[in-house]
Amino acid sequence: MSEHKSLSPWHYKPWWCQPWSILLTGVILISSSWLLFKIIWLTVLVAIPVLAWMGFFILIWPQLMIRSGALESYQRESTQQ
Repeated sequence: MSEHKSLSPWHYKPWWCQPWSILLTGVILISSSWLLFKIIWLTVLVAIPVLAWMGFFILIWPQLMIRSGALESYQRESTQQ
């Protein structure tokens, strides 16, 4: 009986590209913008691309990797070696 392990794209990424580091970086960038300038429109201007980046890499990218089948082929190659 084979053990079915759930495929997670996060297992193949370095520490600096994990969900916690992406969230921490985004929060620091947005907070720093506010703390340095205290201008709401500038903070919003910084927050929009940062939130888009965070949303893509935390919500969309993992689903794309799972659906593409790239993780299964990568896992198969690593177990055959």
